[in-house]
Amino acid sequence: MKQGFSRRHFLKASALGTGSAVLSMGLAGCSDDNDDEVAQASVSFLHGVASGDPTTNALILWTRVTPEQDGEITVSWEVASDADFTQLVTTGSTTTSVERDYTVKVDAVGLESGQSYFYRFSSGEAVSPVGHGKTLPVGAVESVRLAVVSCANYPAGHFHAYRGVAEQELDAVVHLGDYLYEYGQGGYASEDAEALGRQVEPANELLSLTDYRTRYAQYRTDANLQAAHAAHAFIAVWDDHEIANDAWRDGAENHNDGEGEYDARQLMALQAYFEWLPIRPPANMDTSDIIYRSFNFGELVGLHMLDTRVIGRDQQLDYANYIDATTGVFDAAAFTADVSDSNRTLLGDEQLSWLQGTLLSHSATWQVLGQQVLMGQMVLPAAIATQQMSIQEFADLAYIAQLAQRAQAGDTLTQEEQAYLLANASRLTPEVIATLQLPSIPYNLDAWDGYAYEREVVLGTALAANANLVVLAGDTHNAWANNLSTLQGEAVGVEFATASVSSPGLEEYLGIAPEDVLSTEAGIVSLVSGLAYLNAADRGFMTVTFTADKAEAEWQFVSDIKSEQYALDESRRQRLSVSAGSKVLDLS
Repeated sequence: MKQGFSRRHFLKASALGTGSAVLSMGLAGCSDDNDDEVAQASVSFLHGVASGDPTTNALILWTRVTPEQDGEITVSWEVASDADFTQLVTTGSTTTSVERDYTVKVDAVGLESGQSYFYRFSSGEAVSPVGHGKTLPVGAVESVRLAVVSCANYPAGHFHAYRGVAEQELDAVVHLGDYLYEYGQGGYASEDAEALGRQVEPANELLSLTDYRTRYAQYRTDANLQAAHAAHAFIAVWDDHEIANDAWRDGAENHNDGEGEYDARQLMALQAYFEWLPIRPPANMDTSDIIYRSFNFGELVGLHMLDTRVIGRDQQLDYANYIDATTGVFDAAAFTADVSDSNRTLLGDEQLSWLQGTLLSHSATWQVLGQQVLMGQMVLPAAIATQQMSIQEFADLAYIAQLAQRAQAGDTLTQEEQAYLLANASRLTPEVIATLQLPSIPYNLDAWDGYAYEREVVLGTALAANANLVVLAGDTHNAWANNLSTLQGEAVGVEFATASVSSPGLEEYLGIAPEDVLSTEAGIVSLVSGLAYLNAADRGFMTVTFTADKAEAEWQFVSDIKSEQYALDESRRQRLSVSAGSKVLDLS
């Protein structure tokens, strides 16, 4: 019913060639393609290689050629079971042209399950870097190790987190979106871009197909990102910035008057995404399952990738609509009614039905949701959530109010407490007292907290399936760990959220001074029920290792994104785990 970018959009997109892949089934015979004059045009592989969307017998392989002159270019590929390419398992060739931005996507099938493969491309005398990827295993699996990344903003700093990912031993990389950002030069997180030599291209905000293609091309010249793609197969979904900030079904916060039809912008953005990401196109173009899909790592892990942006999301609620312009009073009753409306959807009817059926029928030890936004109930006092008060200001005023209440009740205050109350009592105006007494509300209405009813449906389904549920999240630019529970307080599973690759987080939004980071993190954890861990100031990546007994997340952070030199910060590394069957984090 609420499907937004569905059949009518995707059929149009598929007609433009978004995501089409050449099938590679075995060893090709000899060919005289290289004798063709066009095929001999000088090219280079400036954007590296990538693999993705592994199955038990296939990998999507990707590259892009940069020709000296426009025309149809012949590109060949080789897949081998060894790094020296002495044991070839599939080869072939195809052509690419400006119509698909000179990208090449190959569906290499006929591979063996649970195996590593090496691949490379060539055109004329040019040979690409070598890439590596693994197929999915079948049956009993001892362990599965995934890296989780999101939110890479090119002008904000260097992509050292991707280099860290490239150096890990992994089964796959899960990318949860914001692969790129759509802003123009001088936009979000660009204050150091010129000094870093990382001004975005094109200079303008991304609006056209050429704009999006140009930005992808710039990102994919980054050596750290190329290394991560070459080392591991990616399993990716988009978030909002692949189109525009705070995207929803029919629009986005960063799509404004004078920028054309949103549908057209979305179509161009997603065409470029399918061209530049190693993602398998849907088998049936006449469906709306554009990007949500499952990956089964044998009997151990069922990874279900979701789209919380394009298909079904209703527009985000805005706290400004619930604050009286004259009195500044927050209408908590109206907000609660709207945020808990059973008609509000994040996934859309078809995707939600698919997810429920998948959770109820899947038999893997761990059921894992790979999706963009925080699912945990991240509620804060309304004064903080609506940014009427900072965390420190709220704590200070709440303390003054507590002293006043104790004094009125006849409690004996210490001399120091009496002096503090006397000096600050005037700050407790009627408006401040009313604000302090407001209920706790979600701090981020772009997350699942803004779609509370549908979250209960998902959690209830996982509970009914008795699933060992692990939710993976990105989007916020910070690292989190949550215990997930229903509104009735019944434990359902856990959530592990990754820090950003380079985008700034709470340290910037809340103006946290370096010396206040630890106390702020502890303060937020103490305020939020279910929250077990927060890193509010560092960039990095997360790995999650699954065994039959437990799932363990490890957060690793880079020392600096503003310098070309970096190290992994061992002092901030964190591990947390959940045991199979427990549904809550082990904090012992």
